[in-house]
Amino acid sequence: MTPFERAGMAILHRFDPETAHGLSLLALRSGLAPLPGVVSCARLATRIAGLDLPNPVGLAAGFDKNAVALPQLMRAGFGFLEVGAATPRAQEGNPKPRLWRLTEERAVINRFGFNNEGMEAITRRLAARPAGIPVGLNLGANKDSADRAADFATVLRHAGPHLDFATVNVSSPNTEKLRDLQGKEALAALLKGVIETRAALARPIPVFLKIAPDLNPAELEEIAEVALSSGIDGIVATNTTLSREGLKSADREQPGGLSGAPLFEKSTRILAQLSRLTAGKLPLIGVGGISSAEDAYEKIRAGASAVQVYSAMVYQGLSLVPEIARGLEALLARDGFANVAEAVGTGRERWL
Repeated sequence: MTPFERAGMAILHRFDPETAHGLSLLALRSGLAPLPGVVSCARLATRIAGLDLPNPVGLAAGFDKNAVALPQLMRAGFGFLEVGAATPRAQEGNPKPRLWRLTEERAVINRFGFNNEGMEAITRRLAARPAGIPVGLNLGANKDSADRAADFATVLRHAGPHLDFATVNVSSPNTEKLRDLQGKEALAALLKGVIETRAALARPIPVFLKIAPDLNPAELEEIAEVALSSGIDGIVATNTTLSREGLKSADREQPGGLSGAPLFEKSTRILAQLSRLTAGKLPLIGVGGISSAEDAYEKIRAGASAVQVYSAMVYQGLSLVPEIARGLEALLARDGFANVAEAVGTGRERWL
């Protein structure tokens, strides 16, 4: 982190977390953040579900919910971006406050509830973005929808022509009963509708499924079974957790999903189990608690073909992204891997 960035972070942390988040996006769009451009080399370049990534470090959904900073984020060192979640209609989300920093644990709790400007506004921005790294959209459902499963297909139908990939998000803990859609029968029906919608696009795109970290072995096995038979192209593991185990911060009992450093172990164990259950037939994207190149490398060795970061930037700034990518290159070289794919799953057993 540069002295300028450290000063900026100190100022942002004087504001409540949601205000600070908005200000960070404003600073990014205003050109106040130095951007390194695309970070890549032969060792980092990788291919996942037909997508060519300059490096395997992506932005997780939730940072740029409304796709307002795409040109800047595309030059921030990421290998790919995921924006959203987007719902068919704009919605306010849950009442404020709904975002808390747990500084002692380098963690965040949020209960946003899919607050966003709706698929039409978000799609317009996606359509206007410059050429560059792959950009995908996290698909969500309106809180008051009569048919939440259909909402995912609706957003994909509308935004799909302007996406490189889409992620079905049935794992947010902040929309009541949304996680019920992770059940075997409900998930199979939902994905069937999404895959049929994808097939009707002029340019079919990869579809991923984002799952929760709070699944027991039987539930995880069912999800793997559905995923393998549904026609989706990969799994994002994982979303935030409802667990508060080991936390000491004053705000630890606030309602919502926990992300950041405390999620690393739980999400990596789910990732490794999924890697075993899917046996390399589906690429996995590892997310949850990554705050260093070593963390990203551990996710890859546990079974991830690519990774995503978000919460760690609250504490370490945007410069963390190229730092992780370049550090990952050094770790791969140290261990004799010519590329990311060679390292995938090589350390899985220690997480099982």
